[in-house]
Amino acid sequence: MAELVIQINKIKDNIKYLSRYFNEQGIEWSLITKVFSGDKEFLRNVLTPDVLERINSVGDSRLTSLRNLKEVNPEMRTIYIKPPARIYAEDVVRYADISLNTSYDTIVALNAAAGKLKKVHQIIIMVELGELREGVNRVDIMEFYERVFELENIEVIGLGTNLGCMYGVEPTYDKLLQLSLYKELIAAKFNKTLKLISGGSSITMPLIERGMLPKDINHFRVGEAAFFGTSPLENQQFQSLHTDAFEFRANIIELEEKNLIPDGVIGDANVGHTASFGSEAKGETSYKAILDFGLLDVNKEDLCAHDEELQFVGVTSDMMVVDVGDNRTQKDEKYKIGGKIIFEPNYMAVARLLNSKFIDKKFIQ
Repeated sequence: MAELVIQINKIKDNIKYLSRYFNEQGIEWSLITKVFSGDKEFLRNVLTPDVLERINSVGDSRLTSLRNLKEVNPEMRTIYIKPPARIYAEDVVRYADISLNTSYDTIVALNAAAGKLKKVHQIIIMVELGELREGVNRVDIMEFYERVFELENIEVIGLGTNLGCMYGVEPTYDKLLQLSLYKELIAAKFNKTLKLISGGSSITMPLIERGMLPKDINHFRVGEAAFFGTSPLENQQFQSLHTDAFEFRANIIELEEKNLIPDGVIGDANVGHTASFGSEAKGETSYKAILDFGLLDVNKEDLCAHDEELQFVGVTSDMMVVDVGDNRTQKDEKYKIGGKIIFEPNYMAVARLLNSKFIDKKFIQ
């Protein structure tokens, strides 16, 4: 099978680097592991005591993943990073020490579940700042906090926002400054100090470098930078983080010289995706390599071949076809049956490949 290769030490180096970096900035952070979908082998290999030392919490958006985090390390502080479904309130309290919330009715259910489990559940209330994803509307935020402060098994530890994930609304100084404003209003009206102002994620990190992060923003939720070494704001490497911790290796299961364009009447019954071709290539040939993965495993758009001369031909549910030209180097054949073609996967590719039961996962130190 094709395999996803994960270099553990590079990931651990990134996490430790970020812990030092945020500590120097007076910022707490949560490591968001949702790309790994609660893979226990990964969690055991990466989340060692030396890695967890300066991390506020480890987060995920799936309850099953949080349960796996607690099974790997019951003492690990965990955070559920999307608004919970009310029906799962008890599981949220059981597996998450902190959760991000936007619904009063759900928080009431969390309060009841926490009372039943004899716990105090901590929450961060999310504010809508223009991304139109999760968040309490700004005009309702003061009334919302007032009601939540009355719940005896809920501790409100902060407020936060989510930017850049759906519409790509950029986190700016002015946007994040609104969180500072609400912090001050809440302190003045309710005499409550919120510990965490959670306005940061991988996309926000460049603002620290530019001196454009409001001073009250003291909590970041970071996944992509920790594992891929990049900030999605400009899709650039952040400082000296490793950007090559993942490699996707596909096996060549057929390699033949074939026509550049298909032969026959082309209908609408195809189940795959193909590259466009021009009729002027009729009669020309090149070598086609068939690889052992397909649409069920990953989207081709999320992979970048190390060999820049490869051209995409087509993909079906379980096979990918690429054009390798004349398949020659100066001295020999470039590729052979049984050989491998290597790709660099992006964030979404890794997330999907880890969820595919048809892809091997190889952890190396």
